[in-house]
Amino acid sequence: MKIPAVLLLEDGTHWQGCAAGKIGTTVGEICFNTSPTGYQELFTDPSYYGQVFVSTHVHIGNYGTSDADTESGYMKIAGLVARNFNVQYSRPLANHSLEEYFLQENKVAITDIDTRAVVRHIRGKGAMNCIISSETTDLEVLRKKLKEVPPMAGLELSSQISTKQSYDVGNANAGLRIAVLDLGVKNNILRCFAERDVAMRVFPAKTTFEEMKGNFNPNGYFISNGPGDPAAMDYAIQTVRQIVDANEPLFGICLGHQLLAEAAGIPTFKMHNGHRGANHPVRNLVTGHCEITTQNHGFGVNPEAIANAKHVEVTHVNLNDNSIEGIRLKSKKAFSVQYHPESSPGPHDSRYLFDQFIHEIKN
Repeated sequence: MKIPAVLLLEDGTHWQGCAAGKIGTTVGEICFNTSPTGYQELFTDPSYYGQVFVSTHVHIGNYGTSDADTESGYMKIAGLVARNFNVQYSRPLANHSLEEYFLQENKVAITDIDTRAVVRHIRGKGAMNCIISSETTDLEVLRKKLKEVPPMAGLELSSQISTKQSYDVGNANAGLRIAVLDLGVKNNILRCFAERDVAMRVFPAKTTFEEMKGNFNPNGYFISNGPGDPAAMDYAIQTVRQIVDANEPLFGICLGHQLLAEAAGIPTFKMHNGHRGANHPVRNLVTGHCEITTQNHGFGVNPEAIANAKHVEVTHVNLNDNSIEGIRLKSKKAFSVQYHPESSPGPHDSRYLFDQFIHEIKN
């Protein structure tokens, strides 16, 4: 028996659908992703913490879920909006159906929604909060709850999902040591470093530069991806600035890219919709090559401010909208990219960046 559910946006637009997953109510910033596969990796990407996920692909759940396909310890999305939430699946390696997985993770979803209409609406109107409920379809009740939800701009979220204790990954006997500041790091980032035979120690989000230096004495520092507004993360900006001032090798991905910009005096801003998908074209301005990239971010580096910053070089640009996709500090050993070279899901065009970081550490 199908249970009625409703999706209500902050601007008052709503859609009627059917419940999937846990019966309940959830809130968050609504966003869409254009990746045709890899839904479990996306659901467990810590950068999605606090967001309601809309997939532009029609069928979600058709190959089930597998314990091996997670990018973090648990599902990070606040909820799911789907056209077809498939309970039946065909994949011998799957452990559970999507329904079983959502119930296990206590996550609310809504199905039988015209996701094309939802995406067209938020592409035009921009990012906004929303609420999904299968407990009540009373719009007045839901509007009151939705008004209590804070906007994503100004939210500091990384410390809520970062590891609580440091831990070691990779080859403990390796000659190179990398300190990982966990702001919401994905498992595949750690795997990509481990494949390059390094020792890593993953530190909680609010670990200081002095603590990482004293406890691990690393050869380089990695600043991870994660959720929330980079401008609201004074503690992380300070840590990145201290690493840069010490002229230590530094590599940042996604949120780490934004924090490097903030530490260098370049402000970030909330994008109209952000970039989320596995087919975003990026040009490497150093080599002239084009990369097809995986992206998941709602904030960006201010292009006007960076144009006047003589100490920062833009290394990558988005070929769809010319937004900043990579930077390097000219007099320092620090660089970053806005996209996800580890992909998962997505193409492997940008894996060379991990080799570039290792090369710069060795030099």
